[in-house]
Amino acid sequence: MASTLKITAASDIAGSCERGDAALARAFGFLGKRWNAVILGVLGDGSAGFRQLSRAIGPISDSVLSQRFAELAQAGLITRTVEGGPPVSVAYALTDCGTALLPALEQIARWSEEYLPPDQQ
Repeated sequence: MASTLKITAASDIAGSCERGDAALARAFGFLGKRWNAVILGVLGDGSAGFRQLSRAIGPISDSVLSQRFAELAQAGLITRTVEGGPPVSVAYALTDCGTALLPALEQIARWSEEYLPPDQQ
């Protein structure tokens, strides 16, 4: 009976680890997609329009930036608000879910600065 309990406990721990690994892999797969974390970081300073974000982010094409905005909005991390004009403008902002992610991104950035050599990607 005691050995059955140990096996069950070990299986529970293994299952928990697998779920945690899968969650981390999913999170890093999404956040590690080029530009996603950068966009979230820039929006951490407040809402901004497409051109403003494009200039702040750097060498990213308009089509890729639009695609990343759509992915981040679909994931519930940012909102897209069309403001009537003239001229009509679009503003992007973090949702509560996106804002909740900022401390984790800041921690990862600090860890990277401290422990990863500058030439390691």
